Amino acid sequence: MPFDAHAGLARSLLPALVEASRVIMQVRENGLVVDRKSDDSPVTEADRLAEAILSAALQRSLDGVPIVAEESAAAGLTPKIEETFVLLDPLDGTRDYAAGRSDFTVNIGLVDLGQPVFGLIYAPARSELFLTIASGRAVEARLDLHAPPAAFSELVLTPLNAAAGKSGHLRAVVSRRECGPEFDERLAGLGIVTRTPASSAVKFGLVARGDADVYPRFGPTCEWDTAAGQAIVEAAGGTVTGLNGEPLVYGKAGSGFLNGAFIARGRIANQAT
Repeated sequence: MPFDAHAGLARSLLPALVEASRVIMQVRENGLVVDRKSDDSPVTEADRLAEAILSAALQRSLDGVPIVAEESAAAGLTPKIEETFVLLDPLDGTRDYAAGRSDFTVNIGLVDLGQPVFGLIYAPARSELFLTIASGRAVEARLDLHAPPAAFSELVLTPLNAAAGKSGHLRAVVSRRECGPEFDERLAGLGIVTRTPASSAVKFGLVARGDADVYPRFGPTCEWDTAAGQAIVEAAGGTVTGLNGEPLVYGKAGSGFLNGAFIARGRIANQAT
């Protein structure tokens, strides 16, 4: 279904976003216990508590829309996918969260007919909120958990505009865990001359803001890692595609909601892969 009520959805989710993010920060302050899921990826009490808070808020805001949430999916609990559904990652970047870093996020993406149409990314330790507020409009705002606004209307929203990078002279933001000679060769082949390591969906926000020209990802990700970021980058004027320019498709329940390799780009002239 067409979905243009971006600001209305963000407005309804803000109290739960603040609540969940406070829980995330408090759990770390109180001392973490890191467990392992079946795929050996880390999970904490914060992941589970934040997912419960945000899932309940999404159910209230989007009555009847299926919610695919990371921890529930890991436990084998996924709803039947319909034309419109939500992808929720309550704590993206758990490794960095557990290590005391600031690059972890809450990701909420709304998908319609296989493509993300709404995105919200919040990095609570950085007080950075990225979101779509209308079709083709992405913004950022400072959201401080110590002094959150009483209402969404009190946020100071700044438009996001992806940078017009020049092919062959590109700035990349890259995953902290992708490295090595083969990775370096791939970056060089894309015309990347500088790189900044980061974690979680923060990287999409940096591309949407214009702080980086590209975010290439050659390793595995899941749909809940990318849906919100893709919506935001595209609303800021950029693109998110597979390596050969093919669109990413969402709702791949049969393959565990896994993505292939992709590149998020700003407004780059003479794009080449």
